[in-house]
Amino acid sequence: MLNILKTLINAVSVSGAEEDISEAIKSMIEGCCDEVYNDTLGNLIAVKKSGKPDAKKIMMAAHMDEIGFMVTFIEDNGFIRIAPVGGINWIAAAYGEILFKNGLRGVLVPENKVGANEYGTAKMYIDIGAKNKTEAAKKVKIGDTCTLAPKLIKLMGNRIAATKLDDKIACVILIQALLNLKNTKAENDLYFVFTTQEEVGIRGAKTSTYAIMPDYAIAVDVTGTGDTPEANPMICKLGEGAAIKIMDGSVICHREMVNLMMKTAEAKKIPYQSEILLYGGTDTANMQSAGSGCIAGAISIPSRYIHSGVEMCDMKDVQSCVDLLIATLEAI
Repeated sequence: MLNILKTLINAVSVSGAEEDISEAIKSMIEGCCDEVYNDTLGNLIAVKKSGKPDAKKIMMAAHMDEIGFMVTFIEDNGFIRIAPVGGINWIAAAYGEILFKNGLRGVLVPENKVGANEYGTAKMYIDIGAKNKTEAAKKVKIGDTCTLAPKLIKLMGNRIAATKLDDKIACVILIQALLNLKNTKAENDLYFVFTTQEEVGIRGAKTSTYAIMPDYAIAVDVTGTGDTPEANPMICKLGEGAAIKIMDGSVICHREMVNLMMKTAEAKKIPYQSEILLYGGTDTANMQSAGSGCIAGAISIPSRYIHSGVEMCDMKDVQSCVDLLIATLEAI
């Protein structure tokens, strides 16, 4: 799974510009399903059919977009001004290496004499080493996107730290589940959806769910933990297994799905923990409420330092998420 993750984090896929990662995922999964296609908003949808006329439709979603920046202005001295795309932690991003979608590198820095509490859109710029606007404009144009440069660090035990785990580690889980099910006959119609523009309003999940109209839906995304110094109280910890979402800032998961996941995890002896997140949101919200609604829930990967350049997770938890996803599909 680490090799899959490396491929995905090397793709610059800022919300609204997910083409590269979509192509990378498509190349990995084409032989595992009956149909793979992109819809109008760019969602990548892989379908594994049961062939049964009365089959239920089960939709799984992981968003393939990431937070990042968009070029808004090039100054006469060659420095590049940017706007945030998604929820940027400016302090975490400051002095970081930047990778543009076209392969150009730069660094994100604050203006001189600006304190850390003042970091923000108006006070930050990217330096690509250009001498002036003319030189910079040969490499960058208004509307170009960029993000923190890819990085993957192996830590002690099964833990890793990386840029872009949100939500590429969840894409890894969907890919691995689909690979594991390659030679398995589906009992229901399965839709593996890699969604776009989650970071700017859960947009891809909205359009794809309306098109599919599933009976059941499962989102896969990262969630916070309560196991770091002075963290807000939260039961989730790294290394304790997949997190089964009960509630977050955007959704209350369907009780039937929550109970099914918990009973399935217990029966299969899959490590799991409960998740109640007092902020944030995932694709679950729009999946649950599309049309007349569906039985929706979410599997979360406990993660530290979300929306930074050192997002951390435990690969044992990732494996538990894969196991729980597949077992839940079988249980449905």
